[in-house]
Amino acid sequence: MYQYIHFPEWLSPVIIPGLPFHWYGMMYLLAFTVAYLLTLRQIAERGIVVERDDVANLFFWTIIGLLLGSRIFATTIYDPTGYYLRKPWLIFWPFDEEMNFTGIQGMSYHGGLTGAVVGFIVYCRRRKLSVLEFGDMVVTAVPLGYTFGRLGNFINGELYGRISAAPWAIVFPNAERVPTTHPAVRALAEKIGLDIKDLTFVNLPRHPSQLYEAFLEGVVLWAVMWFVFRKRRPYPGFMIGLYLIGYAIARFLAEYFRQPDAELDFVIELGPAGNPRWLLLSPFNLTTGQVLSLLMAAAGIIVLYVLRRYANRAPKVETYD
Repeated sequence: MYQYIHFPEWLSPVIIPGLPFHWYGMMYLLAFTVAYLLTLRQIAERGIVVERDDVANLFFWTIIGLLLGSRIFATTIYDPTGYYLRKPWLIFWPFDEEMNFTGIQGMSYHGGLTGAVVGFIVYCRRRKLSVLEFGDMVVTAVPLGYTFGRLGNFINGELYGRISAAPWAIVFPNAERVPTTHPAVRALAEKIGLDIKDLTFVNLPRHPSQLYEAFLEGVVLWAVMWFVFRKRRPYPGFMIGLYLIGYAIARFLAEYFRQPDAELDFVIELGPAGNPRWLLLSPFNLTTGQVLSLLMAAAGIIVLYVLRRYANRAPKVETYD
């Protein structure tokens, strides 16, 4: 009896075969819609008078910044080959070399966050909207929407986790095959009842890290921010700092189960024969995502410290809460 799960064969990235409609794009649309509706609810709760078109346009330009930033980061910082730097016109080109439609593949969360912040601040300044007030509301809504994005990653079978013998581990069809000559591979295959006889490479079960992230970075973070702190923020901008720290912690933990990036991780060899990237479990082997998360947490702490000092010095005025 197998002690792992096969990726569902009926689960396809394409919604309608033959048409360029994918679940990943649909999940992004759901994510933006959820975040938008939750922001509108908070605006109503605080009694803020603002045109709905302004809120829609705020989201539009924030999303544009998010898409630009996430794609640029993914094709520069996360691509050490320099391919897109040599051919920057391909960064947003949705076709392969044979002109088959592939969509835009490869996005970076931290790049998206950077671009979203730029788009958000620029629009708020132009329309004279409070960056801190609206920022608090948006980041409180975003995590629940982000859950759908990770579900889209799972449906695509991408961003899968590290190899695992857990009974809920999943064999993802597009995962990296590993050599059966490695002792750890043979030991794990025997443990889970997988016959690797006559095989040179094998696709082993992995943590469904996309689902872990959907739960930690999405549901849990949203629940904490929405039900615990939403109506208890001590000063404007508090939710922004809390989001930065909360997401950083959730992502840092999830990264221990997620397959590290091939070229950008700080690999620490363990043992005389070394330890392959896909078996590395040392808590000191930080991935690129974890390093960026530490920087993100530090930024959140700085935001809270600066805004708290500013709030203590500012004259007391009536807030929207």
